[in-house]
Amino acid sequence: MPDIANTPTPPYYAVIFSSHRTDGDNGYAEMAARMAELAAQQPGYLGMESAREGLGITVSYWESLEAIRNWKKNAEHQEAQRLGHQQWYSSFRVRIAKVEREYGI
Repeated sequence: MPDIANTPTPPYYAVIFSSHRTDGDNGYAEMAARMAELAAQQPGYLGMESAREGLGITVSYWESLEAIRNWKKNAEHQEAQRLGHQQWYSSFRVRIAKVEREYGI
């Protein structure tokens, strides 16, 4: 079972990436692992959760909108985005939301 991200007390931001993959790996698994590793090194990164069974959903958590913008501008991340558009995703959506409250057990 994947871990649930240990996020701080809100507010913070969530980037929700929902996607449908194309057939075949074509280097996707290696790049996805690299992006998870690289994101974790970025200033303002708080954590990530991901699940895939048909529809893939990855949620990354960030301290600020500026941290999200900086991650989007990262050169390796931009290359992953380019490859995603060209060969890994048949469709996707990115949503950015402010987390104002959280609770759980």
